[in-house]
Amino acid sequence: MHGMTDASRLGFRPDRLERIGAFIQDKYLDSGRMPFGSLLIGRGDDIACRWTSGVADDAIFRIASMTKPITSIAFMQLAEQGKAALGDPVAKYLPEFAGTGVFVAGGGNIPFYTRPPAQPMRIIDLMRHTSGLTYSFQERSAVDAAYRRTDIESWHKFDSGEFIAGLAKIPLQFDPGSSWNYSVSTDVLGVIIERISGQRLGDYFAEHIFAPLGMKDTGFQVEAAKAARLPDCYAFHPADKMVPHDPGGMDSAWAKGFKIHSGGGGLLSTVDDYHIFCRMLLNGGALNGAQIISPKSLELMTANHLPGGGDLTQHSTALFSEAENAGIGYGLGFGITIDPAATLIPGSAGEFSWGGMFSTTFFVDPLEDVCMIFMTQLMPSMTYPIRREIRTMLYAALAA
Repeated sequence: MHGMTDASRLGFRPDRLERIGAFIQDKYLDSGRMPFGSLLIGRGDDIACRWTSGVADDAIFRIASMTKPITSIAFMQLAEQGKAALGDPVAKYLPEFAGTGVFVAGGGNIPFYTRPPAQPMRIIDLMRHTSGLTYSFQERSAVDAAYRRTDIESWHKFDSGEFIAGLAKIPLQFDPGSSWNYSVSTDVLGVIIERISGQRLGDYFAEHIFAPLGMKDTGFQVEAAKAARLPDCYAFHPADKMVPHDPGGMDSAWAKGFKIHSGGGGLLSTVDDYHIFCRMLLNGGALNGAQIISPKSLELMTANHLPGGGDLTQHSTALFSEAENAGIGYGLGFGITIDPAATLIPGSAGEFSWGGMFSTTFFVDPLEDVCMIFMTQLMPSMTYPIRREIRTMLYAALAA
């Protein structure tokens, strides 16, 4: 584990950093709102703050949509090698989508009526969630109802080929590129990575990202020898605060494994491993001699790719995503702070972040050379405003 450094030497007020953990303990853990928590705050390559309560320091967490930035980085590696390009049509790699139309009418017991898309879905649409795809939990349209009816997002039922074949039969919610909707797009991107590389997604990640960086506890399935480090996962319940969702250890679904490696949400990781990933991002795509992607590729990924440079309040049709909308744009796998004032909390323009459905979160602030990782296991992630609270208190602790 990367060692702690004196916080004051890193430009933090130690007393103000210490109150973050005390706040989480009092408001969320002691009250029974959350089962446990683990927080890491880093500056440069150093750790300024490490707080863990109710779980081991080396606990392995279900990171859900914090998988998305890793999948996005993996695709950019292939793009750097000339094996694919952001402007390529998705159907070039997944011909199943060649005939997928845009929803006009129908659904339920009535056959869908569709029209051809105004422009083809491109890989950049997958990466910035402008593909026309959706998530079953959005519950806004006949299209996401079809996702629920077919159980298309089940990692137990479908392998990657079956997932794509089934998904391509469901209409798009809108013309690709015309709107923003949080969706299974990054899962589709993961299948494209598999088809280009000829490897399962977990094998590609292990060879090209995790091994070079030394992320030894990150993957799609927990090994038996490490299973005791995987804690229980919970779901919010209005009366009981928390109810069991997925057991820890060898009884977990992540110990048994899934038919598909979900590029949108399937990974397990630790606070320390994800800190390594964040240090690589802070360092322009390289760490410990391993150049994962180039600085220019990372610069492209962390720019705002929403049309007209707007934020998610202008473009999002999603009922839910892992971001607050005001002042936040979207890059290629990350939410991007484009207007800190509009977010109503301290921060920096150019900060990028994302989170997972089990209330995990991270952010990277290149301007301040700061990163933060917080892990717990409670779904859904919008249950409590803890992400905004941690971020506010972290910036309040910066002295220089």
